[in-house]
Amino acid sequence: MISLEQASPSGIEAQAEALGFALPIEQTQVWADYQATIDGRTPWGGYVIKDGGTTLGFVSFVDYETHGYHFLRSVHGPAWIHKPDKANEREAVNALRAAVRRRDRRQVFLRFAVWHYEEDWALPTLSTVPYNETVVIDVTGGDEEILARMKTRGRRDVRKSLRECPAVCTDETREAIADFSEYYAVMEETGARDGFAPAPMSDYADMIRMLGANHCRVFAARNEGRLVAWSIVTVNGTHAVRYYAAMRDDARRMHVTDRLLYWECCELGRQGIADYDLMGIGNDFNPSIKGLNEFKTKFTKQTTPVAPDRDITVRKGFYTALTLVKRLRGALRH
Repeated sequence: MISLEQASPSGIEAQAEALGFALPIEQTQVWADYQATIDGRTPWGGYVIKDGGTTLGFVSFVDYETHGYHFLRSVHGPAWIHKPDKANEREAVNALRAAVRRRDRRQVFLRFAVWHYEEDWALPTLSTVPYNETVVIDVTGGDEEILARMKTRGRRDVRKSLRECPAVCTDETREAIADFSEYYAVMEETGARDGFAPAPMSDYADMIRMLGANHCRVFAARNEGRLVAWSIVTVNGTHAVRYYAAMRDDARRMHVTDRLLYWECCELGRQGIADYDLMGIGNDFNPSIKGLNEFKTKFTKQTTPVAPDRDITVRKGFYTALTLVKRLRGALRH
């Protein structure tokens, strides 16, 4: 029978470490501390998910306050030690809903990753862009092994970039923590080109400062000293995630993204990282991000399924009202 043991992020980390289980960074204390610096977000605590005396997984929540209501979100959680079967996951979802309802009646819904989807217990998210497939690169074995595991076109493009791209790639974490303005200018140019509005500069600067060099890296490519591309990479244990990336318009012709990403893989491998997650590709589940696929999928011969975010209602009537408001706004925009 599924049971929940209430725990803080640091308590969850200690139990996971004792089991030799590496948590996603979003389930750790350092992430909770970072989230606490963002307006409208408050670390809420979490639970160890158990079946009898056996630990099945961990989940840590952050309280989001927006538009006058609250919901709890667990990014990349629950962190299951092994993928749950449908019965165990459903029982855990119901237990989490009941526990939150007892503990905090402000919460309208929970948002976390769900493997087995049925609308009677989990719903599509009201907001955000969830995905159920990603690219995870094996970065062990050295530079040549990393290259050998790519698709043919990935190896071709990387080798071309190594021959022709004049950019020099380095770890600029320390420089970015000191002053992020140069990096933000590249993100603004990327947003203008690709049709999105970047978050305020403080969001990126606070992230790398709060997580620190042990958990966050800024890798950069420069051509004759000019910053042309960069990425923010989170690290926990032997797992790394490419959270953000940006590139100048005039750098596209020099294949700088291929050179930088390959350099990142090799550098992370040298630092003891085993796998590098490029964080989401598109498919029929979420066709809106299919534009990412051509670049990301060439670096591995296979993709990796992941559990997408779903909404779990706590206050059903309130959640239904939010759904109706969203539909009305969508109809008015059309």
